[in-house]
Amino acid sequence: MSFSELMLAPWLVLCCALVALAVVGLALAQRPWQALLADRALQHRWLAATVSVMLLWQLRAQAVDWLTLHLMFTALLTLVFKAPLALLSNLLVNLSLAVLGKAAWPLLGVNVLITGVVPMAITVVVWRLVDRRLPDNLMVFLFVCGFFGTALATLGTGLAGLGLVMLGSSDPEAVYLAREYVRFLPLLMPSEAFITGMLLSILMVYHPSWVATFNDHRYIDTK
Repeated sequence: MSFSELMLAPWLVLCCALVALAVVGLALAQRPWQALLADRALQHRWLAATVSVMLLWQLRAQAVDWLTLHLMFTALLTLVFKAPLALLSNLLVNLSLAVLGKAAWPLLGVNVLITGVVPMAITVVVWRLVDRRLPDNLMVFLFVCGFFGTALATLGTGLAGLGLVMLGSSDPEAVYLAREYVRFLPLLMPSEAFITGMLLSILMVYHPSWVATFNDHRYIDTK
């Protein structure tokens, strides 16, 4: 879920932009470009993934002008590249929508917040739980992080979008439409979870070193 046209209060748009800017600043403080500069193969994978997500975001369902439904792939990017690079990918994808005129420029911070920061944070929390609390089992990692974590991240994005509309819109019809859109979350959640889990399982089997959050020695070699 992302916003295409301005319908939120200016103060809320500004607050979202500040929060998104702060989180992007924290991501940049981790200096993720160092890993990219040191690994040419990682550069190719990250750029290919970013462009692929950029293209896949064009497949969107839009019944009203200001709100769209689409798959995000933020959870997959977070698991494969970790949070800083995943957030940079999300920022570039949202920038492309603004450049193409499919999203208003003032909404850049709002969209980065609900399609990048929120699902990324949920995915990181789930991954940390699996990494520190659950058994070292490949299927546990795949199903909890890949399927359950992705579904939870999609739910978080939808609820965050609904919360912003309820908080920052004075139009009762907009609130009603946002609530109607949330009813589609049970369709988006399994779809995004299935695609993420499927792609993650392929990478874990054939190229486990490509998944930054997955330790193949810990989950495979020691079994």
